[in-house]
Amino acid sequence: MPTGITSGPDGNLWFTEWDGDRIGKITTKGAIREFPIPTPDVVPVTIVPGSDGNLWFTEYYGQSIGRITTKGAFTEYRAPSAYSYPYGIAAGPDRNLWFTEAAGGNIGVIRPTTS
Repeated sequence: MPTGITSGPDGNLWFTEWDGDRIGKITTKGAIREFPIPTPDVVPVTIVPGSDGNLWFTEYYGQSIGRITTKGAFTEYRAPSAYSYPYGIAAGPDRNLWFTEAAGGNIGVIRPTTS
């Protein structure tokens, strides 16, 4: 079940798959490619492009924020609060990424680097 979708820095559309634990890429011609998230049962929710040229997404049950490159390489970062259930994520005007912790009652920030 797709849940989040965004325009990527590569000109494609990128989406999260809640039930499939995958990040998908769809070209404007309709070709789809899916990338399995390395950690199972994380439930990706929302996705946004970052100022570093990658895509960032929340892992609700994984308690993490994930990053995927446009080539499909993953990195996962634990949320700062235990049992926080990261849900929404947005790119801020300060070039940082801001995310909600649904159960933690907090707003978190990630400062992506371009190096």
